Amino acid sequence: MNMLRRCAPLAAAGMAAASQPLLACATCFGQSDSGLAKGMNWGILSLLVLVVFVLGGISAFFIYLAKRAAMTCGDKPTTETAAMPETAKPI
Repeated sequence: MNMLRRCAPLAAAGMAAASQPLLACATCFGQSDSGLAKGMNWGILSLLVLVVFVLGGISAFFIYLAKRAAMTCGDKPTTETAAMPETAKPI
């Protein structure tokens, strides 16, 4: 561990000193009419649609649970609450 702490700054300085210019692909460089850029755009769109459908399904499930809970807690008096006076009934 101690050797790693000594070598890490030396390795970082060596990488910074030996840096070379990077060549960007057509998507990053700005050629937006290439096939690679179109494929990346379709990939982003498809993942966005997938996220929307998953979040929509999760929200629909919780709406279903809320409606189901509201149906079970409806206006049907149970035997416990029917025998109680009006002021003593639970909320």
